[in-house]
Amino acid sequence: MAHKILSLLIIFLAIFGLNPTVECGSRARAYVEHQCRSTIYTELCIRTLLPFVSKTNAPGPEQLARISLTTCLVKARLTKSYVNMVAKDFNKTKINAGYYEAMTDCLSQINDGVSQITQSVKEQQRMVLDGEKHFTWHQSNVQTWVSTALTDVTTCLDRISDKAISGKEKGMIKARVLNVKHLASNALALFNRFTTRHRGSRVIRTP
Repeated sequence: MAHKILSLLIIFLAIFGLNPTVECGSRARAYVEHQCRSTIYTELCIRTLLPFVSKTNAPGPEQLARISLTTCLVKARLTKSYVNMVAKDFNKTKINAGYYEAMTDCLSQINDGVSQITQSVKEQQRMVLDGEKHFTWHQSNVQTWVSTALTDVTTCLDRISDKAISGKEKGMIKARVLNVKHLASNALALFNRFTTRHRGSRVIRTP
C-alpha cells in the first residue's frame, strides 16, 4: 500500500514538475520545519514535505502548498476506494443495515471531498499559470473548496461514530479519514501562508 501511495503521488506531482529527492539532511529538515510552523499537524506536514526538499532543491511556499494538497488528493482517493470496498462488504453480508447506511453516507461525503480537493489542485495550477491575473478569485476558490472538503470528511467521521460501527472496520476507516482531514488542514494552512506572503511581497514591491 505504501508503495502504491508513493507511486501515485509521484505521478501526480510529476504533472506539476515536482519530483521527490533522495536526500533529507538536517538543513532540509530545518527548512521544512520552518515552513510547517503554520500547520496544526506539524509532524505530518514535515513527513509530507521532507522527501521533496534537499540542500539543492528548496521548493517555495506555493510549491510546498501544491505538494501538500496533491498528497491529500492521493490519500483521499485511496480512502474513497477503501470505504467503498467496506461498504460493499457490508451490503453483501447483510449483517447490519445501520452499518451499511453509515458507510454509504460516509462514502458520499468522501466522494464530495475528493471532488473538492480535485478542483482545488486544478485551481491552484490555474493560479500559477495566470500569475497576478484573477489571483484573488483563485485564492478564494481554493480556500472554499478545501474548507468544504474538511467539512465533508468530518461529517463522514460523525456518521461512523453515530452508528457505532464495530472495531476493526471502524478503526481502519477512522484512521484513513482522519489522515485525509489532517492533510487537508495542513494543505489549507500552507496555501494560506503562501497567499499571505505573496500579497505581502506585492505590497513591498508597489512604489
